[in-house]
Amino acid sequence: MIGLGTYAFFWEMSSRAPEPLDLAGAFCATREHGLGLFQICDYDPLTELPGGELAEAAATARDLGLAVELGTKGIEAGRLREFLRLAGVFDATLVRSMLYAPGSRPSLTEAEAMLREVLPAYADAGVTLALETYEQVATTELAGLIESIASPHLGICLDPGNVVARLESPRDAVERAAPLTVNVHVKDFAFTRTAGWVGFNYAGAPMGSGLHDYPHLLHTVRPAERGINEVVEHWLPWQGDPATTIATEREWTRTTVEYLREIHRRSTR
Repeated sequence: MIGLGTYAFFWEMSSRAPEPLDLAGAFCATREHGLGLFQICDYDPLTELPGGELAEAAATARDLGLAVELGTKGIEAGRLREFLRLAGVFDATLVRSMLYAPGSRPSLTEAEAMLREVLPAYADAGVTLALETYEQVATTELAGLIESIASPHLGICLDPGNVVARLESPRDAVERAAPLTVNVHVKDFAFTRTAGWVGFNYAGAPMGSGLHDYPHLLHTVRPAERGINEVVEHWLPWQGDPATTIATEREWTRTTVEYLREIHRRSTR
């Protein structure tokens, strides 16, 4: 299933928007694209909402026919248990996280112990924990950790764009992570020269125009065949003013959804 996440509304939900979009607004915008999935990822207000507002947000998603996934950072037992509780509120069956969080950088040995502590509760609840590929942990190490635990409720959230900052090849990361992938973050990315041709900027690009070999990911991971959800997000640089930035963000979302639908159609012919 293709869906949107909070990173597809990065600027529109931020304090730089004149009227920041709330969760209900993001849910409605997702439905307007004809999509049935939303990932609430790294959205700080989520853990601060009173119980009544959480229940209202979950009810809005259900009324719209949206499946919800959650996302956080870190694997401390308290944090993962809190997101398992939130998963119950939203009927979510997947929580995305990362090995590290501000103030927490466990070794691989420590990470294995931390994950083994909480995974039985995730298994009991029927929730999968997806650890994202990113530049602070080598993809081979992340994959090795997950393979050593060998739980059907632990896998990889595959984001090939993140690993470039570690000088990893996105294609190599896709191939190493593919058998363990349970969630995909979809965005394109590219390098541009800085002013004066001194160095580069690495940022988002309209889907299909950058360096992301998405057809390779589609062929290697086979998300539709394996029931793996794909969540659209962007690395859109600020465009100079709120109106232009938000309009561009919305256009990137529209074109990304169209791109994914078309390439999926082609792949099934």
